[in-house]
Amino acid sequence: MAVRLVKRCTCLLREAAHLAPAMAPTGRLRLARVAHKTLTSSATSPSSHISSSLTELIEKEQVFTPYPEKQEVDQLIEKTTRPEELLELLGSGHNLHHNHAALIVIRLSRLLSEKPEDKASLIQDARFQKLLHLANSKITSIWHGTLVKLLRSLYALALPRDSKVLRSVEQEVRWRMRRLSYKHLAFLAESCATSMQKQYSQELLAELLMHLERRWTEIEDGRTVVAIMMKVGHLSESLMNRLEDKCLELVEQFGPNELRKVLVTLAAQSRRSVPLLRAISYHLVQKPFSLTKSVLLDLAYAYGKLSFHQTQVSQRLAADLLSLMPSLTPSEVAHCAKSFALLKWLNLPLFEAFAQHILNRAQDTTVPHLCSMLLAFARLNFHPEQEDEFFSLVHKNVGSALTGLEPALQVDLVWALCVLQQAREEELRAVLRPEFHTQFLGGESPKDQSTFQKLLHINATAQLEHPEYMGPFLPASAVAPRPSVLDKKVTPLQKELQETLKGLLESANRGSLEVATQYGWVLDAEVLLDADGQFLPLIDFVAPHLAQPAGSQPLPPGAKRLAFLRWEFPNFNSRSKDLLGRFVLARRHMLAAGFLVVDVPYYEWLELKSEWQKIAYLKDKMRKAVAEDLAK
Repeated sequence: MAVRLVKRCTCLLREAAHLAPAMAPTGRLRLARVAHKTLTSSATSPSSHISSSLTELIEKEQVFTPYPEKQEVDQLIEKTTRPEELLELLGSGHNLHHNHAALIVIRLSRLLSEKPEDKASLIQDARFQKLLHLANSKITSIWHGTLVKLLRSLYALALPRDSKVLRSVEQEVRWRMRRLSYKHLAFLAESCATSMQKQYSQELLAELLMHLERRWTEIEDGRTVVAIMMKVGHLSESLMNRLEDKCLELVEQFGPNELRKVLVTLAAQSRRSVPLLRAISYHLVQKPFSLTKSVLLDLAYAYGKLSFHQTQVSQRLAADLLSLMPSLTPSEVAHCAKSFALLKWLNLPLFEAFAQHILNRAQDTTVPHLCSMLLAFARLNFHPEQEDEFFSLVHKNVGSALTGLEPALQVDLVWALCVLQQAREEELRAVLRPEFHTQFLGGESPKDQSTFQKLLHINATAQLEHPEYMGPFLPASAVAPRPSVLDKKVTPLQKELQETLKGLLESANRGSLEVATQYGWVLDAEVLLDADGQFLPLIDFVAPHLAQPAGSQPLPPGAKRLAFLRWEFPNFNSRSKDLLGRFVLARRHMLAAGFLVVDVPYYEWLELKSEWQKIAYLKDKMRKAVAEDLAK
């Protein structure tokens, strides 16, 4: 049986020997021929003899050069603490080979990492150039780990882009890319990607990204996937998709720092990966992690930036931050408030603690901190218990510095004060004066349009809520609604409400849909009722809320003007029926303009199934609005 097996192997190896020159590298060909020769000459020998002969020959015919054993010079390289000592090794009689030269360069870059002024003189040193030449002379024999560290070191030492040695090392890395382990690829991504992108080889970076994406299944630990995601994930959409999949697979192994890094990376790239966010949220809630202050701040920022709300996570973040409040700085408090405002999560104890912290540390609180706090409070329509003290501090610090701030920020601050009903005449006047607001009138960018919309709200506040304010105001041409105001995507609730209102009004003369007012708000519908509750034709009567007068007749005695306002899910604080500050301001303006407001919140509308239920609901809402007004 053994002889038959040996004959079969001999035939197979003879075939392989004929095909080897076209298919195998030189090392493998040499090994295949030696094995073939051995098996052929030993066809009648026992199988154990064949096995031992093969083992001996394989040991003799090593394809790769083994890593040299550690010598005395290796220990000297590791222990040196001065660049001069390393350079002296070159002429001290030690038998340095190419790997030693690479190790010395690596050690030099570490010693000079915090001394950029010494790097230029080192590059000009003849001994350093000799080290580079020695390493480059046998670069193909430098081991993988040493090679990738050498490339990082050359980048760190700021070698010129046209350096022959640098190009040689980059080319060698490209040739070896398939043979490098994934950890080596991750090391290159973590330590060299920024240098490649900004200053050095774009081709090497492109090839690195390609290999990272193709071999993503080789990732075995959480640290590697997080490091690649942070350093190069933003450079390749397809790679980032693979890394998110790998994160989902390994998320159970992550500690709080890894979870924090993943979330911050997603936030920095505005990638709202819902499956991954849900998985991270689950582990944050279920595992008894001890979260430090920096981790809590970063988690709050990431969840707020991504607008991803998970109730239990938000509750834990709020509770943990509340316990750490004495150790927070005003800057950290301001960032926390902004993060929770973006998340639309109003935790009353936490926000009261924010306000009290600012009052206690007033001397350390800067204008930017107060601006962030004010905008966060306005977004959530939060009024602190110590309202007078807090806003006295705001007016004292921000009011005096208002005109020195960026124009858009000035508008934001005054708008926030309008939302919180704390705006003063001098603050209104600062942003409504012609020489200030004209810079936003013709703006086409989304930011300029948003700023101008806030100017309209400020102008409306001055008109409707500050009777003592005498001007200036925005010109009539500026308050005329722009076509873009009504060119927004129609929501399902908006579409259903419009269809129901058409059925309720029955005639276009009895009401108007999608009414753009001069105050910067768009009404879902407007109707006019006489003293008996009957519809009146809108076109016949004066409409001061419109930029272009529509009628001339004054309202008859007892007539009521009603405004229908729908409130979508995003208009509310998370897990609450409290409107956000922006929409509280809209409702307040409509009441001040003489309307009776008919609120149509999403949570009531969704319970209505049939058309007659919806019409009956709107009629009942109208009756209640009129009855409440009469009761006053």
